[in-house]
Amino acid sequence: DVVMTQTPLSLPISLGDQASFSCRSSQSLLHSNGNTYLAWYLQKSGQSPQILIYRISNRFSGVPDRFSGSGSGTDFTLKISRVEPEDLGVYYCLQHTHLPPTLIYTPTKMSLLRMAQLLICYSSL
Repeated sequence: DVVMTQTPLSLPISLGDQASFSCRSSQSLLHSNGNTYLAWYLQKSGQSPQILIYRISNRFSGVPDRFSGSGSGTDFTLKISRVEPEDLGVYYCLQHTHLPPTLIYTPTKMSLLRMAQLLICYSSL
């Protein structure tokens, strides 16, 4: 099976900042038909995952243009140009070039930086 790895595992961020997630596959995701089947999903708290990007760089209907995908072969990136409150959640990359489809097991959780700092301060008491 294709192994997917994603970084970072945690991304504390401030609203308005740019966010970047990287995803790497253990083998090329370029299909013999010329397409690369790499998608990005966002799962918000208490909700099902929603697709953001398919085939590397195509935004799904209704996804804001602040989301962009890039990459080729084995290395892929999702960028958010200006993070908004509704962007917070858990991000996954998924390949379905090779069977079985592989979903990343260690997704990236993006949270507000001030909340992360608050948790760090609390845990040090």
